Amino acid sequence: MTTAADIMHRGAQWIPAHETLDRAAQLMRQLDVGALPISDENERLCGILTDRDIVVRCVAMGHDPAKVTAGELAQGTPRWIASDADVDAVLEEMQGHQIRRLPVIDNKRLVGMISEADLAKHLTEEQLAAWCESVYAKG
Repeated sequence: MTTAADIMHRGAQWIPAHETLDRAAQLMRQLDVGALPISDENERLCGILTDRDIVVRCVAMGHDPAKVTAGELAQGTPRWIASDADVDAVLEEMQGHQIRRLPVIDNKRLVGMISEADLAKHLTEEQLAAWCESVYAKG
């Protein structure tokens, strides 16, 4: 059985909710990623911050990324998957919530992230096509 741990990329890092968006952008550049899980003061998942969030919800709105925190952009219920969940559960979670990045949690700790690139490397063409159709479909 293929699990979330088998397909995730390791080395994912939190951005604390109190950190500013300019720091988040620097960390994204350093890690070469487009999204960071946001953690609260107890290192629990409270959201996901994307590069698009920084541009659209901060910069384009005329706000200063050095003054807006990651936590201010956290919204909704954060989605995640256990490291031992099988790939079908991963796909169900991502498809069911139309999300492109999924934090992987083990013993309440972030151990990795699953992104579109990870899926492309590990899924069959049929699985990938079904995932794309459901995640990118509007309405």
